[in-house]
Amino acid sequence: MSWHSKAMASYDHGWSDYVKGLKQALIDLEQDITEAEKMSDTCTLEWCEAIEHVVDELSNAIYSIHEPVFSTDEQSQSIKDMRKRIHEIYHRYKMVKP
Repeated sequence: MSWHSKAMASYDHGWSDYVKGLKQALIDLEQDITEAEKMSDTCTLEWCEAIEHVVDELSNAIYSIHEPVFSTDEQSQSIKDMRKRIHEIYHRYKMVKP
């Protein structure tokens, strides 16, 4: 395997791990909001500020992703889906926020 092939494989692996991490963060955030929807006492000012901070950070991370040239159609669609999903999560958060 050439140096270039090794470097690109390493880059692809790192990029894939980063995207997987973002997806997991979205899942975790959705779970927190789902719990808050079920329990009215969960949405304290401190909780709301923390959730809003996480939503902002995830939005920034997701919207600043530069897709590598070698990304597949599936990977591109995944990023588009995450961008749509963060909007939906923010909307759900606003419905829970007092």
